[in-house]
Formats: sequence, C-alpha cells, structure tokens
Amino acid sequence: MRPRRALYQVHLWLGWLIAIPFLFWTVSGLWMVARPIEEVRGAHLRAEPLPLVLTGKVVAPATDGRKILTARLEQRPWGAQWTIDYVDGGVGRFDPLTGQYLKRLTLHEARQVAEASYAGKASLAALHFVAADRNPLELRRNRPAWEADFSDGAHLYLDADSGALLAVRTEQWRFYDFMWGLHILDPKMREDTHHPLLIVAATLAGVATLVGLVLLPMATRLRRRKASAE
Repeated sequence: MRPRRALYQVHLWLGWLIAIPFLFWTVSGLWMVARPIEEVRGAHLRAEPLPLVLTGKVVAPATDGRKILTARLEQRPWGAQWTIDYVDGGVGRFDPLTGQYLKRLTLHEARQVAEASYAGKASLAALHFVAADRNPLELRRNRPAWEADFSDGAHLYLDADSGALLAVRTEQWRFYDFMWGLHILDPKMREDTHHPLLIVAATLAGVATLVGLVLLPMATRLRRRKASAE
C-alpha cells in the first residue's frame, strides 16, 4: 500500500474514533463560552454584604490555642460575629463582645442568612441541612451546610458553622456544569481532567491532526499533477 493511501486510512479511522469526543468538545465548549460566566455563577443573585455594626468593645475569640488561619469580623442579620478559619480546615464563629464560641447555625438563623444573602425576587421554598460527607454534587465543598432552595430554581449553600455563603447554584449553572462534564469526558463527577479516556481521546485527536497536516501537501501535489496532465 502506498504511503499516502496508508496515511489516508489512518486519518479516516482516527476520525471515526474521535468523532464523538470532538462533538462533545465542540458543542459543550461553544455553549460555555457563549454564556457570561458571572451570569452562570449567579452573581446577580448575591446580595451585598451587610455593613458591620459593633455595639461595644471587641474581644478576641477564645479559640483555646487552636491554630488560626484567618480571623475576620462579619455582620449577620442578628449581629456581628468573629468568623475563624483554622489551619486544620475547620471553621468556627464567636461572639465579638464576649469572645465565646457560638454553636452551629440554627434553622431560624439559616433562614435569616439565606434571605439576607439572596438578591433575587423569588421566595424561599425549602431549607435543609446537608452533612459534609453528604454534600450534593453541585456543592463540592466538603463542608456542613444549609441548602436554601428558592422558587426560581436557585440554591444557596450556607456554611453551617459560620453562615458564610459557600455557593450560588442556578439552573443555568447546573446545565453549564453538565456541559463541563461532557467537555472533560467526565459526565458523572465532572472534576477529573486527567483520566485515561480524556488522555487517549486527546492523543488520538493530536495524531489525526498531524496525519492530516502530512496528507494536505500530498493531496495538493497530486491535484497539481493531475491538472498538468490534462
């Protein structure tokens, strides 16, 4: 078999093998770049942080020697609080006037924070607690959280230990996330960008492209010879 014929056959079969991955990459990539990322992330649904109001002298939090990564004063609907991020990955909140530890958010507090964090016009339809080891796929934060579901399809996730807004997930975000899963050929977990299927598909696509580049000048020369022979 002539080299050009052999390369043509290789190019043809590689094209068939990578047709579906190419379709996934193209369609998902086109949709993702067509949507403003701020809109996808629900930036328009995030309310501005409440202004900090202190009613007395601030006292350092009583963290009992636990190593602190960051400490910040934040306002919540019921008042100010210390929000502490620990080196070990934990989170806690403390009363800024006494320094005493405050327990995990109650249902009532979670409702207050959810409504204060949401800038949309829909109503709060449901509110429930999700454990760190049972986070839904759309959160991916491995934190205990309150999930606030609004009637427009938006989900707000609030850190159960601090009340911080962890994520805003909209219907558009969920479709974007699905498209991202197709784009990286990981539609189930939508996180792994270094798995064998993706590596093999990308390698085959690269080989097919190189073979096509080799075939192009060969085909051009063949057409020229045929044209000059006529």
